[in-house]
Amino acid sequence: MKYKLLALDMDGTLLTSNHDISPKTEEWLRKAMAAGVHVCLSTGRSYDEAVSYGEQLGLETPMITVNGSEVWRTPHELYHRELFDKKLIGQMYEIAREKDVYFWAYAVEGVYREDNWDPSLLDRNQWLKFGFTTKDDELRHAINIELQNLQGLEITNSSPYNFEINPQGVNKATGAAHVCELLGIQMSEVVAVGDSLNDLAAIQAAGLGVAMGNAQIAVKENADVVTASNNDDGIALIIRDYILTEE
Repeated sequence: MKYKLLALDMDGTLLTSNHDISPKTEEWLRKAMAAGVHVCLSTGRSYDEAVSYGEQLGLETPMITVNGSEVWRTPHELYHRELFDKKLIGQMYEIAREKDVYFWAYAVEGVYREDNWDPSLLDRNQWLKFGFTTKDDELRHAINIELQNLQGLEITNSSPYNFEINPQGVNKATGAAHVCELLGIQMSEVVAVGDSLNDLAAIQAAGLGVAMGNAQIAVKENADVVTASNNDDGIALIIRDYILTEE
């Protein structure tokens, strides 16, 4: 079999707009797993936000969470974790306050937003990711300029209206590389599927990079294949046409 690992983004990819896995997509994922293909969730979500979907599919394979800041050997055993410089988290928090924009921050200890943020958290927590959300294009541009002035950031998004920031050099491609180490396979044997800029590095690094039909334009332009949307079982079509083939 040419491809041995299927690395799947969740929101906008594996999950429909109703945040569930369609019966047809689940059926084809189970066919792939029965044929010996490793199925790996590769998400910007935290572990707690992702693991139930892996359990639904019966996955015992590695899992990539928080855009590659965490890689799990199995759904319940941590393999690798990259932590953020606390100073950078503090600087991004100050940008959020200065711009009066919605923010969130992922730490090993939990997810923090305006309603549960406390300055003492900065030193206490082990930080993984920071994010901003706004539909105001000018404000998003201003935030981007400030982020570019900071050093040590990997800046992507999971929608056209947000920024997701990981430590520089940490992304879903580095996460997939760790999974390949665990499984003893090559990146050329990986199919990476996604819809947003936080999927771009993995799509470019994989043997087959797939953009969903609902993907952002930059993702489609850099993918090897564009499939149907997340609401039209795009993953099932990729399994049928590119993974479970006789060639």
